Amino acid sequence: MSDNTFDYVIVGGGSAGAVVAARLSEDPQVRVALLEAGPSDVDQEVVLRLDRWMELLESGFDWDYPIEPQENGNSFMRHARAKVLGGCSSHNSCIAFWPPREDLDSWERDHGCTGWGAEQTLPLVQRLESNGDDGEHHGHDGPVHLMTIPPNDPCGVALLEAAEQAGIPTVRFNTGETVRRGAGFFQINRRADGTRSSSSVSYLHPILDRPNLTLVTGAWARELVFDDSGQTPRCTGVSVVDNAFGHARTISATREVIVSCGAIDSPKLLMLSGIGPAEHLREVGVDVRVDSAGVGENLQDHPEGVIQWEAKQPMTETSTQWWEIGVFDMTEDGLDRPDLMMHYGSVPFDMHTVRQGYPTSENAFCLTPNVTHARSRGTVRLRSRDFRDKPKVDPRYFTDADGHDMRVMVAGLRRAREIAGQPALAEWTGRELYPGVEATTDEQLADYVRRTHNTVYHPAGTVRMGPAGDAASPLDPQLRVKGVEGLRVADASVFPEHTTVNPNITVMMVGEKCADLVREAAATGRE
Repeated sequence: MSDNTFDYVIVGGGSAGAVVAARLSEDPQVRVALLEAGPSDVDQEVVLRLDRWMELLESGFDWDYPIEPQENGNSFMRHARAKVLGGCSSHNSCIAFWPPREDLDSWERDHGCTGWGAEQTLPLVQRLESNGDDGEHHGHDGPVHLMTIPPNDPCGVALLEAAEQAGIPTVRFNTGETVRRGAGFFQINRRADGTRSSSSVSYLHPILDRPNLTLVTGAWARELVFDDSGQTPRCTGVSVVDNAFGHARTISATREVIVSCGAIDSPKLLMLSGIGPAEHLREVGVDVRVDSAGVGENLQDHPEGVIQWEAKQPMTETSTQWWEIGVFDMTEDGLDRPDLMMHYGSVPFDMHTVRQGYPTSENAFCLTPNVTHARSRGTVRLRSRDFRDKPKVDPRYFTDADGHDMRVMVAGLRRAREIAGQPALAEWTGRELYPGVEATTDEQLADYVRRTHNTVYHPAGTVRMGPAGDAASPLDPQLRVKGVEGLRVADASVFPEHTTVNPNITVMMVGEKCADLVREAAATGRE
């Protein structure tokens, strides 16, 4: 093989891509290339130190995608997408949840994703983790280190007591049971020395000298390369730009290409390569290779509101990651999963409230209600045929027909106020800075949310998997792109439906599953 030819090429060294590259290269007989558009995270303290993660937003490690004007949401919002090895596991906080069994079983039962039920996929979570908690279901020799945050924040401890007083019991997460109503300190993927246990730290750093693994950073994918001579197009590589002059070169794959660019950039790369909604591709001047209407559709997210109070006492000056507690609740009876989650932050969170005139403080704490299963659906579209242009990201927040998303968000603000008003937090809760005590009606709270909401940075679903005969699903359950050969996708874009919880560990599980599927295909000659 030449220096530009490999058995497998993985495009995107993020939460799933790093996993796929590490697992496939365990076989010394295959050559694997991992391409990452951003730089390496090795020796980048601002990336590796988990307690510095908020410095990465809108930094040089962030693609920093603006969203399209929103008809019912905050048009100032931006989607942070990591531009660094490890992807969003190197960029966001490291809240580590096992995906709920109900989510995974729904993927298989309700969305036709055969092989993705809990019985088949939860063992992969066990395989990837080294968990500091006991429990037979936990893994203790996997590459990703999980720990439970110690109760060192006195305001956080008081908040859990207040939640209990409000009817939300204190729980431990990742015990094997889905928490529908409960609050507790998170588990996080972090090492004992404060280093984030990202996919790059966990899977790649120990094997950077592996002879059959080639890591290329600064390699921006321009388009996928195909052999169109046969009855079905076959993906044979990727055209990348990795120099200051814009000169492209082709990295070739003799077996398969796996796209792991994330829920925004994976559909972008597919569309640039002629796989997507035909009418849209023609509008921007891209030749249609496969008319796949579902590429860039089905964009889902966890929209997030915020309610903040001045603290009567000095807030903690040290933290694992400043967002350390989760609160789950249900806003209606009969649910098998919570429809409301809140994160507790021990720092000011005013990135969308200041411009709206709300007061702020340097000594404050907040709760951030978010909708676990938002029903609004958005899109990712090309801005042009130029790979350097940022895509059009339109989450269409709070546009679901029955108003479910806003109803849950407003209920979350009210529930947060109920928690903050309990006796256990009386020595901490000062003035409500926003939305402010004068906002009392559903209409006032909804107006506040529309102007100030954020995201938990969890886009998903834009290249979803589904049954072979489902034209709206670009992938089959083996993560293969329909209509072509030799091409798979592995990242959060493949989710048919969002997870109830923060999805990063689930995305790593997708990487583990993808590697298994690729190896199985190679063993049976079905690549």
